[in-house]
Amino acid sequence: MRISFATLFPDAVLAAVRHSMLLRAEQAGIVSFDAVNIRDFATDAHRSVDDTAYGGGPGMVLKPDVVAAAIRSLQPEGAKVILTDPSGKLFTQREAADLAKEDRLIFVCGHYEGIDDRVGEAFGMLRYSIGDFVLTGGELPAAVMADAVVRLLPGVLGAPESLQEDAFEDGLLSYPQYTRPPEWEGIAIPEVLLTGDHGAIAKWRRLQRMNLTRQNRPDLFARAPLSKDDLKLLQ
Repeated sequence: MRISFATLFPDAVLAAVRHSMLLRAEQAGIVSFDAVNIRDFATDAHRSVDDTAYGGGPGMVLKPDVVAAAIRSLQPEGAKVILTDPSGKLFTQREAADLAKEDRLIFVCGHYEGIDDRVGEAFGMLRYSIGDFVLTGGELPAAVMADAVVRLLPGVLGAPESLQEDAFEDGLLSYPQYTRPPEWEGIAIPEVLLTGDHGAIAKWRRLQRMNLTRQNRPDLFARAPLSKDDLKLLQ
């Protein structure tokens, strides 16, 4: 997979993705990262990338000709072009799994008040938000989404079965994790984890996942596909 970024801060976004598992994935040839600086495609003497918004209002808007030139330099034919946009669809594990099936992704990182909306139409962009909040730029959301996608590619994780234990894979959050020592600062780990009874441990973990989801994400819990055994555990 090749993942490209059109951004005003290429060094920042590349630094964010080139570490840990993502760096090893690139070194292994599973994925490649590159970026172009949108400002390099400005055509005036001042290298302007933005202008005031039609209709008035605060802030500046990235110019369509400049952003489009940056995208076209990345050869977008056949690529999924993604705009980081707080007004976009919420990016979830399902979207990450869908994008992991692609060979080519281009993330367009907005800044200021965003980009001219015609660019999104021209390139058929997918618009994603990582949450109900606003950031100063799209570089961090783009890096977050790229991370979520790349870790799903075959060969990236050292233990592929850990994907099956990921939060959200079955609509629930993850269970609590513990390691040695069994008691730390007067706090002991749950006794069931020391029994060696894998059936009891599996039930305990499942119950923790359901309770944590019900407490912290009732919206997810309401949609979770719970079995009859799950309902018995909850009771």
